[in-house]
Order: sequence, then structure tokens, then C-alpha cells
Amino acid sequence: MFDDVIKDLGYRPFDADNHYYEAEDAFTRHLDPKLGPRVIEWCQIGKRRYHVIGGKVSRAVVNPTFDPVSPAGAMADYFRGNPTGKLPMEYLANPEPIRPCYRDRDARLATMDEHGLQKVWMFPTLGMIYEEPLKHDPEAVTFLFTAFNRWLEEDWGFAYQDRIFAGPYISLCDLDWAVAELEWALDHDARTIVMRPAPVHTANGVLPPADPAFDPFWARVNEAGVTVVVHAGDTGYSLQGYAPEKGFSASFSGMARPNLGALHIGIERAIYDFLGSIMVDKVFERFPNVRLASVENGSTYLGDLFRKMRGASSKMPGWFGTDPVELFRRNVWINPFWEDDVRETVDHMGADRVIFGSDWPHIEGMEHPLDYLAELKVFSDEDKKRILLDNVSELNERRPA
Repeated sequence: MFDDVIKDLGYRPFDADNHYYEAEDAFTRHLDPKLGPRVIEWCQIGKRRYHVIGGKVSRAVVNPTFDPVSPAGAMADYFRGNPTGKLPMEYLANPEPIRPCYRDRDARLATMDEHGLQKVWMFPTLGMIYEEPLKHDPEAVTFLFTAFNRWLEEDWGFAYQDRIFAGPYISLCDLDWAVAELEWALDHDARTIVMRPAPVHTANGVLPPADPAFDPFWARVNEAGVTVVVHAGDTGYSLQGYAPEKGFSASFSGMARPNLGALHIGIERAIYDFLGSIMVDKVFERFPNVRLASVENGSTYLGDLFRKMRGASSKMPGWFGTDPVELFRRNVWINPFWEDDVRETVDHMGADRVIFGSDWPHIEGMEHPLDYLAELKVFSDEDKKRILLDNVSELNERRPA
């Protein structure tokens, strides 16, 4: 399909943001059934099935079986500014039976060939929103994601045929579990680990992610040189009454006017606070080999975040051992939303710290991953190759300290 495009480029890109739709037993295949009522189980309400998480029905996703599901990129025009003037639900009017490539890795390899992709990073769909409803029970979180990660390794693998790289999900809610799960992931050739941009709810209270209490985890990440991906998810951020709280992936049903939730406010507030927190808590000064990639969190906040970091450095001389903005640029990589101004992101970060991600096959992503090339036409061939291939290829290889 994209043979001529690849011929012109001279290489096949590495997509840093692909997703699977979880199998129906993704969270239960390796979970002790006795833990179901405490952790996760299915229920039937009317004609639909829903997950019950921590004893409460989750309606964060309208159809968590994903069969049928709206096609990849169904809302791409909406996020491009909605030139046709459709209501959001009009874009989702034609769901289709789930495609094999959404759940089968060999079918996905064939689709990657059609799309002109060399390699992909793969991230959860439901998995990114299921820590939040269990945060009150950290042990249940560990049960959930132990089971989930075993399913993920079984169905997708962490480095399948050196082309599909799924990232196991790790929460810091229990330090001993996080360190043990990290060791297990490293033993199974994980190239990335993934977490949500949120404060950490532990049995002893809420802590920032770079609190010294978590240093054993960050020290092992630093030693192993595995990339930590902080991916958009349900972070628990509230709209404070300015709009209805409908959950991270709630339906657009009935939304005939914009509200605060439609502006990605929660997503960008979450990553802004996460990245600001780890800078203030100086994780990169303690562990200079930690590499962090922000994926599907946008990038328009960077200018303000950099101003705030420089302001803090001036007001508290001596707190930062080096210029915090330069330290940020050394240790952080940014995947902007495809509808962001990529040139602006490069101006802030440098072309060697920006990575391409299509969010395929989600509805807010692109119909075809290489539709992204239109966003890069202002760049030189050298910078384009960095964004499309070189930067994420570097992150995909462990860099032991």
C-alpha cells in the first residue's frame, strides 16, 4: 500500500505508539478465580458485557469486548478540526467486527507490512485505564497487572520477531512488587515498561513517582537501561465540576457542544504534573541513565513547563545541580499528538528527542500510520528520519549503565 512512500523515504519507520485490543480473558486468564470479586470479573447488563473492577461496574469503555469496534482513525477528521462539522457520534456510526490484527500478532505483522512499518511499540487499551479504579487497594493492583503481564507476554511477547515490542505495565503502588515485576520483564526481553502519568497510591499514602522511597526501582531501571514509557491513561484527574466526570474513555454520546473534557485538559495536566514532579524530585540527577518517553500525552505544555522549571531554578538557587531544562532534554523523549505542531515540539526538544507515534488502531489516531508523514513535510530528510526511525530505535535498545 505504501511501497512508493517507503521507496522515497529509503527506510521503513518505527511506530512508537501502536495498540492492541485486549483479549476477553486478558485480565483473568492468569488470575486466581477466587480473586475475581476483589480484582476483576465480567458481568452482563442488558445486551452488553462489562468489567467489574474492585466490585464496581466499569463503564469507562462502551464495549470492552471490542466486537464490534469503530475502525482505526474513525475520528481523525474530528481531531483535525472537524472540517465537515459533524457531531462526534456521527464519526462512530459504523462500527465493524473486530479485525484479527487487533488481537493476533502474526496478523499484525502482515498489517505492518501493508502499512510500511518496520517495527512498533505496543501498548494497552483497557490496561491504561484499570489501575485508577483499584488504586484504593494496591495489592489488588499487583494481582491485576501480574495476571495482565503474563497474558501479554503469552499472546504478544515483548520482542516478537524483533518487530513487535509490547511493554508490560508496572505500577509503583507496591515497591517490592514493582522491582520484582521489573526483573521478570527484563528476564523476558522487555525493551520498554509502561506506566500511567499519575501520583502513586500506596498502602502508606500517596507519593510522587520520583519520591526517594522508590529509588530501588529507579536504580534498577538506571542499571538495566530499559526505557520507561509514560503513556496516557486514566490518571484520576478531576474536571472539578466544570464538566461531567464520565471517565477517560467515555463515549462521546450526546455531546453536542464542547466541554472541558473535550480539550484534552486532563491528559495534558496529568503529564505536565508528572514530568514537573520528576524534575523537582531530581530523579535524573540521582539516576542519569534513566530514559523516559512520554507517549500520547501531547506536547503543547512544554513551553510553559520549561518556563516554570527555569523559574523554580532561579528562585531556589542550588536546588538543581544543573539547568533543569537541559537535563529534561537529555533524559526525556516526546511523542506529540499527531494534531500538535511537530515543528514547535522540535523547537523545544530538538529533533533527536521527538518520536513518531500514530496511536493505531484507536479512533483518535490515524487511519494509516504513515498518514503522519504530512505532519513532517517541513523537516529535512535527516530530521525526518530521526523522528520516524532513529530516535525510537535507540530507545528500543537497552543501554546498561
